[in-house]
Amino acid sequence: MSDLLPIFPLPNVVLFPNVFLALHIFEPRYREMVADAVASDRMFGMVLLRPGWEHDYEGRPPVYSVGCSGVITHVERLPDGRYNIVLRGLERFRILSEDHTRSYRRANVDALVEDPLSDDDRGNVRRQRAKLETLLAPAAEKTGHEIKIPSAMSDEDLVNALAQYLDLEPLEKQALLEKDNLRVRAEALVELLEMKVLMARTPNASHVAH
Repeated sequence: MSDLLPIFPLPNVVLFPNVFLALHIFEPRYREMVADAVASDRMFGMVLLRPGWEHDYEGRPPVYSVGCSGVITHVERLPDGRYNIVLRGLERFRILSEDHTRSYRRANVDALVEDPLSDDDRGNVRRQRAKLETLLAPAAEKTGHEIKIPSAMSDEDLVNALAQYLDLEPLEKQALLEKDNLRVRAEALVELLEMKVLMARTPNASHVAH
């Protein structure tokens, strides 16, 4: 990562490594950020705004310290200066400090490198993957859309993609991003989905009881 990483704070978006994110850039300060990124290393970081950001959105409201850097893989500049871009997640980082010399936010960051998984950890992740596939099956039946998980997709890519694309609360996604490694992230994602399944069933159960 460069010394100062441009950061793009949003209230509802969390990026994960090796997952793609489509963004529409319309604010002048972030148009400038994208133009500068395209002219250099095509990189910036996504971070989540902390609750209460509404009072100071135009300024520099507080953000969560852990985010994910990304590289612009596709860029379309519209005639009025807005951008449509696609960002691919690269690696997690922690913000150490911010620089305020540009219209957009930049930060000194530390890359968060995950420890290699042991054989036991890998076995555990495979078990969590099987649970995830089982948990997703009822949702597929309900919507009529079969969720096909490519067998060739790595465990890490699958867990990160589900964490980003599933209909979870931003704070739930942030908590998953902050997990130290793939094993604990996979376990937390399974627990989260199991809890949601249980909560979805509970109203029906209480209705039947009455």
